[in-house]
Amino acid sequence: MSSIASRQPWADRKLTDNLPAVIGSIIPAATAIMIAVLAGLDFSFALIVIFLPLQLLSAAILGFRYARIRGVKDALLVFGSIFLSTNVFVLLMSVLYAVVAQGITAMSPQFLAQNNVYVNTTTSLEYGGVGHAILGTLLIVLMTTIAAVPLGIAMAVFLTQSDSKTKGLIRTVTQALSGLPSVVSGLFILAFMGFAHLERSGFTGALALFPLMLPTVARVAEEALRLVPSDLRLAALALGAPNYRAFFQVILPAAKSGIITALLLGLARVVGETAPLILTTNANNGTNLNPFAGGIATLPTYVYGFLGSGYQTSQLRAWGAALVLLILVGLLFGFARVVSRTKTDSKRSKNKKVK
Repeated sequence: MSSIASRQPWADRKLTDNLPAVIGSIIPAATAIMIAVLAGLDFSFALIVIFLPLQLLSAAILGFRYARIRGVKDALLVFGSIFLSTNVFVLLMSVLYAVVAQGITAMSPQFLAQNNVYVNTTTSLEYGGVGHAILGTLLIVLMTTIAAVPLGIAMAVFLTQSDSKTKGLIRTVTQALSGLPSVVSGLFILAFMGFAHLERSGFTGALALFPLMLPTVARVAEEALRLVPSDLRLAALALGAPNYRAFFQVILPAAKSGIITALLLGLARVVGETAPLILTTNANNGTNLNPFAGGIATLPTYVYGFLGSGYQTSQLRAWGAALVLLILVGLLFGFARVVSRTKTDSKRSKNKKVK
């Protein structure tokens, strides 16, 4: 009985059932390739002008054959989803390939550990690196995190647990900040620096990144808290727990993975920002661990400074720094995915392995 109950409906499908769909995809692709080769057309032009209309017509015919008008709508929706997803995947892979192919030539132990003192635009890649920029990036992002994460989580708690009439205003301001251009944030802090007589430093760079990280943390943390079932809070209150204990001992642990995801997404949001740092920090070829005085190097400004040079070695340094930055962002997102996995997901995976 258990094997029958666990049997999936699509398990009974045969390979021949998918044959019309396969043929309906191969014929438009083969036709578009043949016409493009014979006529000498550009690949992008053939993809949009020839393949896309033929594939839409083929999907509509197959959908009409199986389910009439409803089948046509379903077939077009499925094809549109697959086509757009494939385009996004191809664009992502092309970006990754370009960064890895160009940046891997500059990667070496000294490139990750050394700074750029006594290094100019024509210096060999055997000397100098992004070690100081990595430390500067981590330092500025850490300062931004210390300020933005507690406030963002507090805003999320207020929006989900309070009955105040100002919730709508705070939510509107948060959503408006989420669409704030990074250069506007940098210009605002630059104007504030002139008013407060502040010098360019890592601290002012962290101030420029703060309005960019705060709404991301607040909105994701709010959604994580809203996903916690209200029955848990009501059960805690029914057992005699006060509101604050119900929140800290029941709701907050249940939303822990979502709040950690909010933190890491906020980090990924600001770690690659360039415009605010160009406006609020001074470049530095040496290592500076004092965020309140002196110039400080970051990976985004490092890329900006070397990519505009006409020398190949400088451009390779910029590509190498971009690869390091991409690796940092990838590690953040991967760590967010691992941490956000709940105990239920791990139990399900273990049960599947046992079966």
